[in-house]
Amino acid sequence: MPETNSSPAVDRPPLALIIEDDDKLAMIYVEALHQAGFETAVIHDGAVALEQLTTLCPDLIVLDLHLPQVPGDKILSRIRQAECLAQTQVVVTTADAVRAAQLRDQVDAILIKPISFLQLRELARRIRATLA
Repeated sequence: MPETNSSPAVDRPPLALIIEDDDKLAMIYVEALHQAGFETAVIHDGAVALEQLTTLCPDLIVLDLHLPQVPGDKILSRIRQAECLAQTQVVVTTADAVRAAQLRDQVDAILIKPISFLQLRELARRIRATLA
């Protein structure tokens, strides 16, 4: 009798959601996360992010704090309240070190801009290893 694999979702790469309004930074983040083994989606607006997070349950969220419509700290609050996002790793990206420090206990990592490609890729690789 041939063996069958009954769990096709096992081969799915983890999903990283990038919430960043700067197109150039978002593209750098996409490439770094792809190299770390993540599938990616990008959202450029805080209001759209809140709407999408009602149906998306990414494994990792890379979250800018300064976004149009809805700021990142309000999105973070919603993430931490959502049951389906309880296991989601959140990496905040910002140039505002003071604000980032205030959120330290609510996030898994903080990257202060400017962020290097290698810095994000290596952090994403470490996070990816914890998801396996």
